[in-house]
Amino acid sequence: MLGAGSGFVRAPSSFPPLPRQARPDMSDTVRNRLWIANEWVDARAGAAFPTHNPATGGLITRVAEARAEDVDDAVQAAREAMGNPEWRRMNPHKRSKLLWKLAEALEANADEVAALETADNGKPYFESRKVDLPSIVENFRYFAGMADKVQGSTIPVSGPFFNYTMREPVGVVGIITPWNFPLSLAAWKVAPALACGNAVVLKPAEQTPLTALRLGELAAEVGFPPGVLNVVPGFGPTAGAALVRHPGVDAIAFTGSTAVGKTVMRDAAETLKKVSLELGGKSPNIVFSDASLKDAVRGASTGIFYGMGEVCAAGSRVLVEQSVYDDFVEQLAARADQMAVGDPMESTTRLGAIVSEEQLDRVMGYVEAGKSDGARLVTGGERTTVNGKGNFVTATVFADVDPGMKIAQEEIFGPVAAVIAFEDVDDAIVKANQTIYGLAAGIWTRDVGKAHRVASEIQAGTVWINTYNQYDSGSPFGGYTQSGFGRDRGWEAALEKYTQVKSVWVALDR
Repeated sequence: MLGAGSGFVRAPSSFPPLPRQARPDMSDTVRNRLWIANEWVDARAGAAFPTHNPATGGLITRVAEARAEDVDDAVQAAREAMGNPEWRRMNPHKRSKLLWKLAEALEANADEVAALETADNGKPYFESRKVDLPSIVENFRYFAGMADKVQGSTIPVSGPFFNYTMREPVGVVGIITPWNFPLSLAAWKVAPALACGNAVVLKPAEQTPLTALRLGELAAEVGFPPGVLNVVPGFGPTAGAALVRHPGVDAIAFTGSTAVGKTVMRDAAETLKKVSLELGGKSPNIVFSDASLKDAVRGASTGIFYGMGEVCAAGSRVLVEQSVYDDFVEQLAARADQMAVGDPMESTTRLGAIVSEEQLDRVMGYVEAGKSDGARLVTGGERTTVNGKGNFVTATVFADVDPGMKIAQEEIFGPVAAVIAFEDVDDAIVKANQTIYGLAAGIWTRDVGKAHRVASEIQAGTVWINTYNQYDSGSPFGGYTQSGFGRDRGWEAALEKYTQVKSVWVALDR
């Protein structure tokens, strides 16, 4: 999932290469223990797992591995926080100030946090520093503004009664986030959960736990009480499952694969938790012949190559009207060839490292599937290294893709574009919806009527017209069909996920 703020930000020309001696020092920001009740603690079993830099293969650190007993400690800390008057009765104006302070702390430490994100995830530093961090800061500020505006209503009921509603915190919220935008997606959930007065247990992906741990530390530094934000790195089948099944957890907010989302939903049913799921995608990016081809090619390139294609909303199915198909493929391939693979800390790098060797193997497996199924590999699809190290793949474009092919139906999570031809508007709509997913879509046309018609017919939670990968903290984001349910970001989305409504009746004739 892309963690951009008001929109996709290209590498600015004013962002110079980082001399090695000027690169942010992470020595003081790498934390590798569990964060529970505002304290660093070891895992009870003493277990730990490595986290590596995917651009070099080098070990960053070994991180304490939370298991069921550690998750229980974190949940108990969160429940104590919910019972602690310092948090439970905190004036919402003060909650607002704490969230604003956390935004300021992230902004003050942006260079180091961005470097930590890049080291752990492999994305280019300019993406972490110039796109992700500003978006994260803006997200916390947005929900800081919401904290003192969570309110109920009065209802004119029949009879001599005064009836009003109150919006109260759900309670302890378990948050499980993926590895593609580690801190951004944590912020999307943590900020509104705290704004609404909940306590949080955050389980980041095991591939990228480091910025989540730093977030917990910064939250304590600005004044959040113990237990309000706990961070428990670990693996899905152990720590994640324990969090979902825990009877002391009132709600689960999950971002990840559709397959795991189904497991989360089943496990959460045992205790009737409130659940929201933001899952996978295979988003269509539709290019009509009357579009600006230059803009559409640029938008399609952004849609699939930004973030190495490790984006839930990636425009991985590029649907192009037949009359401009050949020109479009040629121009998209030319842009793909310009996507420089390199050291993520260099400003000229446009494709950083794939997060892990396992994920790179998965991407390469889809490249081979595309070729064996008869798609035409126009460019890319090559496994490569930088200075002989790292998990890298070149930007890849397949043409002559049939909608039923594996690369057109399954989420690859890599920089692989599947370009599909269509005949007319109706054909475009049918092919766009020929998927189990419904997360996002793009439409490129100069015909405003056509744009609105197609947008209304596409089964997707977000539709971009003549743009792609635009996000804002005020605009809800989430999926249709097997891309999940519930929304991140946006005022109403936050209230729906992180509060519950109480109706109070007062007799007036007693």
